[in-house]
Amino acid sequence: MATVSFDEISCVYPGAERPSVDKLNLEIGDGEFLVLVGPSGCGKSTTLRMLAGLEEVTSGSIMIGDRDVTHMPPKDRDIAMVFQNYALYPHMTVGENMGFALKIAGVNKDERAKRVREAAQMLDLEEYLDRKPKALSGGQRQRVAMGRAIVRSPQAFLMDEPLSNLDAKLRVQTRTQIASLQRRLGVTTVYVTHDQTEALTMGDRIVVLKAGELQQVGTPRELYETPANDFVAGFIGSPAMNLFPATLTEQGVQFGSTITPVDPGVRAKATSSQITAGVRPEDLSLVQNGEPGLEVIVDLVEELGADGYLYGHSADELGFQVVARVDGRVHPSGGDRVTLAPTSGRLHVFDAQTGLRLS
Repeated sequence: MATVSFDEISCVYPGAERPSVDKLNLEIGDGEFLVLVGPSGCGKSTTLRMLAGLEEVTSGSIMIGDRDVTHMPPKDRDIAMVFQNYALYPHMTVGENMGFALKIAGVNKDERAKRVREAAQMLDLEEYLDRKPKALSGGQRQRVAMGRAIVRSPQAFLMDEPLSNLDAKLRVQTRTQIASLQRRLGVTTVYVTHDQTEALTMGDRIVVLKAGELQQVGTPRELYETPANDFVAGFIGSPAMNLFPATLTEQGVQFGSTITPVDPGVRAKATSSQITAGVRPEDLSLVQNGEPGLEVIVDLVEELGADGYLYGHSADELGFQVVARVDGRVHPSGGDRVTLAPTSGRLHVFDAQTGLRLS
């Protein structure tokens, strides 16, 4: 096990106009589960591949423990990688696949068998050791790929969207298994995903990237409660935070026909009275028509059992989209006009020009 650190790391592909990863600084603790998340093309896989030695570093340095591995070949970095497409050898059995790296490293047959059995037991794969990968389901193949990484006892696990080929139910089940297994093994893990729900449920800390630049790093709760800018606010959370143009007055933020008080320091930091306001769907409540709030025309209500999500648009000339959590049993219908008001103290305020958090 080891710490991992990125010091001003950049990667510029030949012919590219801008860096895929731009001056990234990041410290990953010993035994930490860190998740890299962001939209397609944000540089998260490039970051992981630079750590693995599969992508050349343009500038900066990478440390694993006390070793500078920036220009070290992948085989000497003592890391194990789990890929999106499993990368299993089809002509080998599950047991042979899991023990292959040990065989190449010259580990004797008895020790190999012992370590493969231990990993198979952890992953509930004991009965499949003599089968070929084609006889396994997608979830079982992914567990074999995990087992192949575990038997090596590396200093760090690197995982590149390992669940994206699985169906929704299996993805939920497998992400729980991976997270609990990592806690048990205590191995430093860097996990790449574009799915922010995966990031929130699995990571000790989350790194949000956009266009190769670090936007914010923190615990899932920190990113959810205090996003550093409007990009993080709109990316983290499902459904995403409502973001809409609003006016900052002496009393607070104008929200439809009501004014929501905000910290006095917000006005001092704002570059103008025009700001971007944000509110989570669960922090919007239905109030009686005629009471102060934002008038919304309901487009549809998504029923999810006990809860539901109301999707609509503001009734004013701006017509911006709004999502609110409602009771799944008793709720308005499409075409209805309703009034929504934010929960006191739960409104987020961002600078309209820079996108940075003000509240």
